[in-house]
Amino acid sequence: MDDEKIYQVSLSMVPGIGDITAKTLLSYCGSAKEVFNKSKNNLAKIPGIGQINADKIKTFNAFNQAEREINKCINQNITILFISDKAYPKKLKHAPDSPMILYYLGAANLNNHKTVAIVGTRKSIRYGREFTEKIVGQLSQHEALSVSGLACGIDINAHKSALKHGLDTIGVMASGLDIIYPSIHWGTAMEMVSQGGLLTEFKIGEKPDAHNFPLRNRVIAGMSDVTIVIEAAKKAGALITAEIANSYNRDVFALPGDVNKRFSEGCNNLIKSNKAHLLTSVEDIEYIMNWEPQSNHIPSEDKYYDYSKLTNEERAVIETLKLGLDGMILDELSWKSQIPLNKLASILLTLEFSGVVKTLPGKKYKLV
Repeated sequence: MDDEKIYQVSLSMVPGIGDITAKTLLSYCGSAKEVFNKSKNNLAKIPGIGQINADKIKTFNAFNQAEREINKCINQNITILFISDKAYPKKLKHAPDSPMILYYLGAANLNNHKTVAIVGTRKSIRYGREFTEKIVGQLSQHEALSVSGLACGIDINAHKSALKHGLDTIGVMASGLDIIYPSIHWGTAMEMVSQGGLLTEFKIGEKPDAHNFPLRNRVIAGMSDVTIVIEAAKKAGALITAEIANSYNRDVFALPGDVNKRFSEGCNNLIKSNKAHLLTSVEDIEYIMNWEPQSNHIPSEDKYYDYSKLTNEERAVIETLKLGLDGMILDELSWKSQIPLNKLASILLTLEFSGVVKTLPGKKYKLV
């Protein structure tokens, strides 16, 4: 068994060490194993750690429990994705509160070129269900990865529509992967394992307690380029997902509805307050996101750039933007290219004037 994987799971089990603190430790120590190998004094000197957290790490002795957790996952074909793993959703990785560990059962690529979250009320009406089927069908030409929460109503309709139209679909759960909630969706969930997958941050056996659902929603929003809200009351879980997506600087779309209908109020308010783009068809997404159908898409890697006329930093920006076929937000571009934000803005402006880079809605940049 991989020793580093044992240390990774162990780090997630240290009392009081949450995702943000764990990522700070990893950034200073380089690996989970090195976190446990550091002296107490050196750990305490890391910003935000202190003597109390350092003591919790040094006194942790449940490595056997972590090993048992890994063996459970192996026996059930569950993949443990640590935040530094290549298969971990890259879009989610850049969210400040992203989970350190995810548990995954499925075959889909979690780093698909286009990922769309579709969420909404559990008490959907025909209007919302029909539009869900329509928009999923239209997204099939983009070969998008469909993400939702496996709940009743809009969520399960989004998953079923994706299965029908041949799209991979991911169900993000608020429980361990062995507890399908609600249980009536077990059959659909099993279909999704072979055409998509099931994803959670919760260990095997963990029940879908109420406080887990907002955490589940941040994973849905964080791993998606776009979040679509289809039918939501004035106060609804889908609106939490939309708020989180906005906080991550991701684009949100909402289906407008009858002003007299309760489950249109949330969507209408999102549009009215400029927290979501109005959605009537996939063309609205294509316009805002500058998306083209996958069959017509030419990856940026296929284009040639005369590097002899560029500075080293301009080359670094171009190479970094090649990693994000659908554009990259400024913070992500700065982090990946290792160019400070104040300098990066000037470089992007120069490249834009040269016709190499273009600005997209949502404060994104993309190679021409």
